Parts: sequence; structure tokens; C-alpha cells
Amino acid sequence: MKKIIQLKLKILAKMIVAKYQPKVIGITGSVGKTSAKEAVYTVLNSKFNVRRSVKNYNNEIGVPLTIIGSDSPGKCLIGWIGVFLRAMRLILRHDPHYPKVLVLEMGIDKPLDMDYLLSIVSPDIGVVTAVGSVHLENFGTQNNLQKEKSKMIAGVKKDGYSIINFDNKQTLDMKDLSRAKVLTFGMEKGADVSAIEARFSFGPKNSQRIEGISFKMIHSGSTVPCYLPAAIGYNSIYASLVAASVGIAMKMNLLEISAALKNFQSPKGRMNLIEGIKKTYIIDDTYNSEPKSVLMGLETVAKFPIESGAKKFVILGDMLELGRDSVEKHKEIGRKLAEIKINILITSGERSRDIGRGAEEAGMNSDYIFHFATSKEAGIFVQDRISQGDLVYVKGSQGARMEKTVLEIMADPLRAEDLLVRQGKEWKNK
Repeated sequence: MKKIIQLKLKILAKMIVAKYQPKVIGITGSVGKTSAKEAVYTVLNSKFNVRRSVKNYNNEIGVPLTIIGSDSPGKCLIGWIGVFLRAMRLILRHDPHYPKVLVLEMGIDKPLDMDYLLSIVSPDIGVVTAVGSVHLENFGTQNNLQKEKSKMIAGVKKDGYSIINFDNKQTLDMKDLSRAKVLTFGMEKGADVSAIEARFSFGPKNSQRIEGISFKMIHSGSTVPCYLPAAIGYNSIYASLVAASVGIAMKMNLLEISAALKNFQSPKGRMNLIEGIKKTYIIDDTYNSEPKSVLMGLETVAKFPIESGAKKFVILGDMLELGRDSVEKHKEIGRKLAEIKINILITSGERSRDIGRGAEEAGMNSDYIFHFATSKEAGIFVQDRISQGDLVYVKGSQGARMEKTVLEIMADPLRAEDLLVRQGKEWKNK
């Protein structure tokens, strides 16, 4: 049944794209896809009629559903008939309100996934955020993963734009595959769209409360200030640079882009600052995890200003789907933790034990390293050990369920559905 639904969705989605010919922006990468998608939507929505992928609609089912503009009915056959009828109406009639721009997150889990998605729709603008280590169990080597993601760049229409992460070698190597114009983004010197002077922004005068992050954006010799009042991580700066690159490709100027980015809201579980119990800070980065994204998160932790005498706690769950590199990748994170000198490390899950081992081998005192079987236990443990002004960073793969840790230490757990990932019934029952 799934194969039949998948085929029908593909055919209908291709017919809709052929009829309405929207500008298609495809976004892929091991890290930062969703944040980039939201930033791109925020910028383009200020000027165009835009639709973007919602939830995790980034696969062979989700991409066509986004094109059609329907939610997934799950296992409801009548619901799927409704989806097909909606698609047929779009094809047989003309909808003057159909989006002029589609922002599609295009995820891959295994070889040939990108081929299938590109057989549904060819992007006018293709983005690769970065190549990391997630899904290596299915691809065997990082080189195979890179090749699969590079198909996005090779598949961009000749008169379009390929947008590539300058700071990620595996992504930058894709540059020569593009038939289209290329724009690079990054924080290293040489990127076409870059950011400098990133810093935390604070509240009213004499306030120590962080309210966002600011930086200067540079392109073609022009510089504009940018302020993201609802974001704090470097991931949001990279997402903003992706959005700016797409905006430039869509002929927006830097001032328009900067103004639109003030409305950017980092998605749930992606470096969001949440108030914790006892007037502590929580950086909730629990959506998913892989080595590059953890290291980027820890850069923010290292630079996050706290009061004298306050402590920095890092709570990390398993990083899944890393294949044969799992032990070494977890130890690499531990070594980084020892380098930035966090006060307390707490790990959750069997694989995460290697984070603690790596930290101890790199010189961190074992008296400040703790391990628990579950994320909830980790949250309960830290409740009695945090004090006013402390910072708690929480991250792990989806299967580690680290949002349960955040739930145990957030100041207002009644707002969990508004603030945390995986709060639906299907997740709560797992």
C-alpha cells in the first residue's frame, strides 16, 4: 500500500509543479537543514508567496505532500483519498493562490534517496548545509554520504543557483559539480556571503539576560548589521547566511534580508534558550545529534557568559547511526569538553559512555563525570546540583529522547508543548 501511495504522490506532485512552475528551493545536509529552511522561509516570506516543508516532511512522502499542501493522514485510507482529490483539483482547476516559491527540505537516509527526490522536482536553487556523520551506518563511508548529497548540487537547473557551505570541506568540494551559478556562505574568509563579529546581545542596560545574537553580514563589499532576537547559537548564524544567499539569488538586497531575519525563530530543540529551575539557563539542543552539530553547540557553550561562581553543565545522550566510527566520534566530543573546561559532564545511554571516557582521557576529573541509563534519570540527578546562574546544555540523537531531561529542569513544564520537541501523543507513548 505504501508503495502505491508513494507512486501516486510522485505523479501528482510532478504534475502540480509542471502546471504552476513555482521557484523550487531544495535544502539538504547532515546538519542544519531545518534551521536553514526556516530562515529561508522567514526571509522570502517577507516578499513572496512561499510555502515550506513542515514537521519532518523531507522524504519520498513528505516532499510531495508539501507540494500538494496537505498533511499526512497516516494510516487513514479515507484521508489519503482526500489528499489525492486535493491534488487533482489543483491540476484540473487553477488556484491563483498557489505558492510562487516552494522551500523543500530534502533528507536522505540511504543510497539513492536523493535520486528519488530529484525525480519528483528539480530545484532552481539547491542548498547543501554541511556533510557530517549521521546515517553513516547506511552509507558505510563519509565519502558515500558526500556523493549522495552532492547530487543536489548536480541536479540544480542550469539557470539557477547552487548554495554551498564554504566552511565545510566535503560541501565545498561539490562546487565543480554545479551547472548553475555558485554562492558560498560561511564564517571563514573567502565565502561569498559571510558573517563577522558575532556576539551575544543583552537585555536593557545593566541587564545580564541574553536576548539573541548579533553579527555583521558581508556580501560583495557591502556590510549590514543583523540581529536575531530569538536565537543564540552559531547554527542560527549559518542558517541566516543560507537565507541571505537564497535571498540574493532571488534578487533581494541585504537590507531587506537583515530586516526579515529579525523575525527568525530557531525551531524547537535547536539551540533554544529556555528558563530553568532556580533561575538557571538551559540551552535546548535536543532535536537530534551528530558530531559536527555537537561541536558547534559546544562553541556556543564555551562563549556563553555566566556570572562569577556559576557553573556550566553539559548533558549529552547517544549519537546514533555513526556506524564503525561511533566510539571515536563520541570520544572526540569528550576531548572537546575537556578542552573548553566545562564544570560537570552528564551522559545518558550506552554509546555516550565513550564521551565520558574521551573527556577523562583528555584530563577531565572523573569526579565531575556522571552517567545514567536514561535521559529522565539524568534530568532528575541534575535538579539538586544546579544553582542560580548556572548554564545547562542538553543534546542527543532523537532516539536518546533528551527532551525528557529538559522537561525535568525547565522552570515552566506546563509550556513543554510550546517549547520542546516530540511532545505529541505518538512520542509520549514511546
